[in-house]
Amino acid sequence: MGKKNIAVAMGGYSSEFEISIKSGGVVCESLDKNKYNVYPIHILESGWYYVAENGTKYPVNKADFSFENDSETSIVPDAVFNTIHGTPGEDGYLQAYWDLLGIPHTSADYYQAALSFNKRDCLSVLKNFGVLCANSYYVNKGTDINVEEIVRITGLPCFVKPNRSGSSFGISKVNEMSGILPAIEKAFSEDTEIIIETALVGVEVSVGVYKDGNEIIALPVTEIVSENEFFDYEAKYLGQSQEITPARISDKETDVVKKEAVRIYKLLKMKGIARSEFIIEKGKPYFIETNTNPGLSTESIVPKQVREAGMTLTQFFDILIQNVIN
Repeated sequence: MGKKNIAVAMGGYSSEFEISIKSGGVVCESLDKNKYNVYPIHILESGWYYVAENGTKYPVNKADFSFENDSETSIVPDAVFNTIHGTPGEDGYLQAYWDLLGIPHTSADYYQAALSFNKRDCLSVLKNFGVLCANSYYVNKGTDINVEEIVRITGLPCFVKPNRSGSSFGISKVNEMSGILPAIEKAFSEDTEIIIETALVGVEVSVGVYKDGNEIIALPVTEIVSENEFFDYEAKYLGQSQEITPARISDKETDVVKKEAVRIYKLLKMKGIARSEFIIEKGKPYFIETNTNPGLSTESIVPKQVREAGMTLTQFFDILIQNVIN
């Protein structure tokens, strides 16, 4: 059999597009070139393009997601490796589009992607299954804001977050009541929906979960120690944090949080790689959020967990592709 044509989708329309380009670049470098023809596809608001090694851009035909290469041959990918963070690749839009075209993709299906991308809706679903979560309060842009009611429900300190965003864009930790309205305005710069949550006190950890055939596997747990007040953009991507793998937690806590991450993966009917965040408070894991297209750049958590598990990125990415083309 000949090589499979794999499109690596990267970019997106959100503040995270530069991080996504880095993730996509790592995937392109790591995929086994003996098995796959790899095509970097930049999906940006300015246009969709296959970007050849020499920098030449070939437009993607949105009717069938096809594109030409240097030999002027039209290519329809056998599968898409989705590395887009944020809209339209992590919130279900592209997943639905690829499903309609019959092109397999490595990320969660469109409904699961949309649900998990919306923090409010995801928490509402998981709470009904007994998943522990922080107290939360929701605000939509244009509605009246009752600061006293927010503090009564969430207490202080609290986190103010865009409801549908990633990479910690627009997030603030608020320690005093006077800081809530400015934090809400900052979050509204990223989204029209805001979620405000109690600031839990404990160890922050991250757990990648993936599927290998019919087996669902949790990767080693990463402990996140931010030099800043919380795990913000600078801590995530500019080296202002320690990401310690394996986490410095007890064997019992490791076992509990890995089992909870796998349970959430199953409850949400995920596929591909998903990374869930927790705060372990008094030995119990409190769910924060899950990412269906987690970062795969050299600074990202999942690649570190993969290496700790004894795999190369080439081996790991091959599993994700084989899951959808077999």
